[in-house]
Amino acid sequence: MSANEASPSAAIVTAAILVIGDEILSGRTKDKNIGYIAEYLTNIGVDLREVRVVPDVAEDIVAALNALRGRYTYVFTTGGIGPTHDDITADAVAAAFGVTIDHDPRAVAMLSERFSRDELNEARMRMARIPAGADLIANAISKAPGFRIGNVYVMAGVPAIMQAMLDVIGPTLQTGAKMLSDTVQTGLREGDIGGPLAEIANTHPEVSIGSYPFWSEAGPDTNIVVRSRDAEKLLAAMAAVKAMVALEKQRLSRSN
Repeated sequence: MSANEASPSAAIVTAAILVIGDEILSGRTKDKNIGYIAEYLTNIGVDLREVRVVPDVAEDIVAALNALRGRYTYVFTTGGIGPTHDDITADAVAAAFGVTIDHDPRAVAMLSERFSRDELNEARMRMARIPAGADLIANAISKAPGFRIGNVYVMAGVPAIMQAMLDVIGPTLQTGAKMLSDTVQTGLREGDIGGPLAEIANTHPEVSIGSYPFWSEAGPDTNIVVRSRDAEKLLAAMAAVKAMVALEKQRLSRSN
């Protein structure tokens, strides 16, 4: 069985994302990584449980990282591993793990594939500073590597580079049973189905049921999303939801 294959009785594998950068918090940069990582992890059987966004402040990064890495199977960080003075993620990760940080010969060799000796100035060499004991994450786009230490994966903030790194990381991850889901578009307002939907949720406690209102061309509408790792339980809950929607439509039709 490979690293990313789950056994039928596999434990739930959890993850958190730590987004690092003042530019995200200020709104200057719109994050494009959270949704991508969330979908990627869901598709391979890893449950994303938490996302935090912290500024380029070392103590904030260390505190968040130490809180998350003790709580979840994996932590994925994005941002702050570039060549400028405010790229302090690598130093903060080293501090969180209590290890030293220095230029890593492996990282220098990777950067040398793209930059000449003259181009490898002090700023670019910052991208070769890796915490002691970390494994490198290859970067096919710009060559500057990410790294893994413990259960923490440190990736770039640039979406294309982050995605390339995630493709390298994905096959190495332990995964659990995938979450299955199905959706019913009700044609009803959320307030019309809130009561009976709560009853269904109580009857099917091992199934996650959520309602998501939206506005369609026909007016107010609601999607009901049912999620479970057990296919039979999912089908049973879906049958109950569909029957409830049909009954509510009949009731509203008679009242009109």
